[in-house]
Amino acid sequence: MYAKRDSSFEFIYSNPKARMVTYQELIEEMDSAGVDKAIVCGFPWRSLDMCRNHNTYMIEAVAAYPDRLIGLAMTNPVAGKASDIELERCFEGGLSGVGEISADAQGFRLDNAVTTGRIAAAVEEAGLFMLLHVNEDVGHFYPGKTATTPAPVYRFLEKYPDTVVILAHWGGGLFFYELMPEVAKVTSSVYYDTAASPFLYRPAIYKAAVDIVGPGRILFGTDYPLLKMRRHLDEIEAAGLTDDARTAILGKNALALLGHQFAG
Repeated sequence: MYAKRDSSFEFIYSNPKARMVTYQELIEEMDSAGVDKAIVCGFPWRSLDMCRNHNTYMIEAVAAYPDRLIGLAMTNPVAGKASDIELERCFEGGLSGVGEISADAQGFRLDNAVTTGRIAAAVEEAGLFMLLHVNEDVGHFYPGKTATTPAPVYRFLEKYPDTVVILAHWGGGLFFYELMPEVAKVTSSVYYDTAASPFLYRPAIYKAAVDIVGPGRILFGTDYPLLKMRRHLDEIEAAGLTDDARTAILGKNALALLGHQFAG
């Protein structure tokens, strides 16, 4: 049913090996891997009605496990005012940000102030953050790989410097360009997550990223259920990081980003 309503969803989940889980199963995986809390994001639906349905489930999940799950809202800014209203509902319902936004999958451009600007404004007003799906420019193709690569993301960051942004999947490698002073200035408050890292990079990426941007802007991410959480944790443990860097990536940075929601 969902595949017929969204071509991006069909492209990824028509594969019989593609996995989905309930929030109860997510909690079981967290318990197995020793993960205390998780930020949970939704699928980038084109239809705002599908976004609403997903958000309602996310609100339910966070209400069921308020000490374990931190949920993000999903919207499509192409819907205009209706998108704004949906985000208001989600924030009032206890969701803590927006994501994982995928401009290509949802049919808009990151540099369009009428669309992306709506999300940026809503996030800034609420004092929250947005999570952007980003892909690398080169390398192998896989379902979900889009044209949202470092160049358009960089232009977006230039345009919305006050928006707190997490770039998924190491930002498609954008952090490498922080060796350029002008890029480092634009991206100085950007966070990079490690989701799906074992599928994309050698484990040496952890030390490379820490060397370039420092340990304070890297967030542990898994893209579960694509990969088991333990696989990511084992890779980080074996990456040769200092204890302080590992502690920062595995939770301290998220604590700084989301403060009271991670306390306790």
